[in-house]
Amino acid sequence: MNSLTAKVLVAYLVGVVLTVATLVLVFDGVTRWRGTLYFDEDISEFAEELSEKLVFDATGMPVGFNSDARQYDWMYVKLKDDLAYRLLDASGRVVLASPASEDFWAASGPGAQRLKQGNFSFEYAGQPMRGATEVVRHGGRAWYFQQAGSARLFELFHVEFAMPFMSKGMGLFATTLLLVFGVCAYLTLRRVLKPLHEVSASAAAISPRSVHGRLQVDRVPTEIVPLVESFNRALDRLERGYRVQQEFLATAAHELKTPLALIRAQVELMAEGKGPDLLLQDVEHMTRQVQQLLLLAEASETQNYVFAPTDLEAAAGEAVEYLTRMATAREVALDVVMVGKNGSTGSDGSDATDGSLGPSPSVTWDADRGALFTLLKNLLENAIQHAPAGSLVSVEIDADRFSVRDRGPGVTPHQLSRIFGRFWRGAHRRDHGAGLGLAICQEIAEAHGWTLSAQPEDPGLRMVVKKA
Repeated sequence: MNSLTAKVLVAYLVGVVLTVATLVLVFDGVTRWRGTLYFDEDISEFAEELSEKLVFDATGMPVGFNSDARQYDWMYVKLKDDLAYRLLDASGRVVLASPASEDFWAASGPGAQRLKQGNFSFEYAGQPMRGATEVVRHGGRAWYFQQAGSARLFELFHVEFAMPFMSKGMGLFATTLLLVFGVCAYLTLRRVLKPLHEVSASAAAISPRSVHGRLQVDRVPTEIVPLVESFNRALDRLERGYRVQQEFLATAAHELKTPLALIRAQVELMAEGKGPDLLLQDVEHMTRQVQQLLLLAEASETQNYVFAPTDLEAAAGEAVEYLTRMATAREVALDVVMVGKNGSTGSDGSDATDGSLGPSPSVTWDADRGALFTLLKNLLENAIQHAPAGSLVSVEIDADRFSVRDRGPGVTPHQLSRIFGRFWRGAHRRDHGAGLGLAICQEIAEAHGWTLSAQPEDPGLRMVVKKA
């Protein structure tokens, strides 16, 4: 039953059955509820139909009915106790009448009181009767045609003839509806679903070697177009990720080629007693690159993270303590600053605007502690590499953001757009890093749902991490 075609056809079948059943029940209920009303309507229609078939002679006197009405003659003969008619003049005198007994019309009361159009009722031989009077005008005179019949006769017509005929008609209608429209619905569904099969075949043909392929929406039903477009957008993202990975592998291979070649050269020189220190530097450089490549790979996988409430000040203090020796060696001071309620800081006198501010409450973010430490360490390490001797690198923490600022030469607007690119190195960097530190920070921030941005300062550069 997961088939769309099967579901639509079953829904169609149930709809047809319920429609026919509802029509039968409604008709039967209305007939029983308003039986007398329908009886009067039938009698009135029958009287009107016969009165229109009266035939008059040259003097304007009624002499009978035309040939169309003679087909009913047998009914009035065989059913004279249940069905009768008569024609009265303006004085109430009977001019024409069916072969009914005198007692039949006597039970209906004096004829003169029926000389008006409308329905009337009476009882004859223990049976309820309903009658109708139709006014016929001819040659300037008025004639009154009366038709009467028993309730049992009309009930017989309804129950024994009309209802079975209607039931058969309903059955024939339902069968025709089921077959004709069922076949049409099936063929329509096949035609509608054909583009979906084509789209499915196109999707199955997409592979890493043809990741540029996209699904066509020209013939797809309008209701399915959003799904196909969403799939195409997912393919766009996959292609971008695939291209990035391909470029990353190519760049990584290129970056590792140079230190390997240098190691080989140094090994060849070692035979002559030259270059052991240079060899160790190259090995350390390549080890750092490999370690950062592994960190970048781990940072790109969200399942590697374990999120828990983490104190930002404590995490920043841990990163500062870890990099203290590196900062001391470069004569750079490190500081962690909690931003006050009005935007002032309470640790660095050069930034504070209100020394009366009390200590701010601790700031807790939902984060992976290890990844947050790596993020802070990389930002601080990058700032230390660009900070001039005797300057300050500060970590400034607020409720919904934290930042790392150095007082170095900063970057140009052109460099600002490339700063998070993989293997990009700043011109003022003191070491020979792999250029992956900020790329790792970007991956960690995105995995947490944060935004990482670079903002120029005077002097220096501020790296800002902000909650989404």
